[in-house]
Amino acid sequence: MSTENTQRKQTEYVTAMIGGQLFGLPIMRVQDVFIPERLARVPLAPPEIAGVLNLRGRIATLIDLRRRFGLGQRDVGEPVMAIGVESRAESYGLLIDSVGEVLKLDDAAREPNPINLDQRLARVSAGIYRLDGQLLIVVDVDRVLDIGTSAIAA
Repeated sequence: MSTENTQRKQTEYVTAMIGGQLFGLPIMRVQDVFIPERLARVPLAPPEIAGVLNLRGRIATLIDLRRRFGLGQRDVGEPVMAIGVESRAESYGLLIDSVGEVLKLDDAAREPNPINLDQRLARVSAGIYRLDGQLLIVVDVDRVLDIGTSAIAA
């Protein structure tokens, strides 16, 4: 009997809904999930920077993933959540519509981005999974946080 099948590499993803689309963030990158409060706007920041807030004594930059991914604006008063991540010793909150469950998926089942995937999503995607009737887009957190000239050009 082969042990090859029993030792398949799997990755856990925290799932999130953003603009009606299902996304997955590698759980190893997720620090916490929270409801952002007392958000301070940042003058002259790119449109996807929602602002900054104090998150347990650290200043965290909030990135509106709806705007970052080109999925439209959130309605005023619509509930919002954030997934806390860290990169290069900086704290970030990724604004999402809602958080879902944690899924453990086989790495072998992950597919490359389809050719017809919107370029704004393809730029920040590390591949896709075809789930029951849904497409899960795997988020490359480092590419999402790279808000330089690529974000301005989008």
